Amino acid sequence: MTMIEPARPSAALLADAAVRSLGAEARLSPKPGLVDRRGGGGHDDMDLPLMLASAQALHPTFAQIAQAAGRTPAGVALREELGVLGRRGEQAMVRATGGINTHRGALWALGLLVAAVAGGAAGERAAARAAARLAGLPDRRVPEGEPSHGERARRRYGAGGARGEAENAFPHVTEVALPRLRDGRAAGLGEETARLDALLAVMSLLDDTCVLHRGGPDGLRAVRLGARRVLAEGGAGTASGRAALMELDDALRERRLSPGGSGDLLAAALFLDMVPWPERREQEVLACRR
Repeated sequence: MTMIEPARPSAALLADAAVRSLGAEARLSPKPGLVDRRGGGGHDDMDLPLMLASAQALHPTFAQIAQAAGRTPAGVALREELGVLGRRGEQAMVRATGGINTHRGALWALGLLVAAVAGGAAGERAAARAAARLAGLPDRRVPEGEPSHGERARRRYGAGGARGEAENAFPHVTEVALPRLRDGRAAGLGEETARLDALLAVMSLLDDTCVLHRGGPDGLRAVRLGARRVLAEGGAGTASGRAALMELDDALRERRLSPGGSGDLLAAALFLDMVPWPERREQEVLACRR
């Protein structure tokens, strides 16, 4: 009997999922130091409507990335095309935000993962590995320019940053955020609490270059220790954990520290969680037949 290969998700579906994941991360509240429904966190130039507008502005870019990956074999040519599309997307984002860098890191991470899924990856880990291979390829078309704040922090402190996370197959997404998210759901936590605990788990481990840029190693230590304390108190769903979470939020706001790298990786985890993988579609079909 001939096996029929499952249809890949469409470019429109993948772009929708990427934008929804960014919106879900932005709306999640209360996040320590990050933009959420309460306001700008450690930022004085961002709020929730701006983040949502930024996410929506990236929808065409994610669709174009998926289309490119669906028609072009993985290799240097695709990597360079993705680079061009990503830089155009960044320009669209900046126009939508009035010059504010809202989702540069998230565009990098989600763009690679969208490309990996559109290129045929059949599961979360396969997508992370395919994204890593793309991230490791050279982009000869990248223009000369000033390095980003995250890149400066990466060079100064020897942190992996967004590039290192991608080239290592997104370990804080597949090994930290997604397992914590699903463990929370299995334990009966509400979706918001499960997502907050997943974010905190990433914060407790990640060398977040957004934090390093503003606060150096001392700031990073404060973020990681504070997140670990919340989790040790039982997470965002317990009274003591929520109290520790709000203490951490106050401390990060006071120091204007915002763990944006952790937020980007939570969005990446939510994206992978939304993708209708072949195995998941098969399980849904079997459930409907029962």
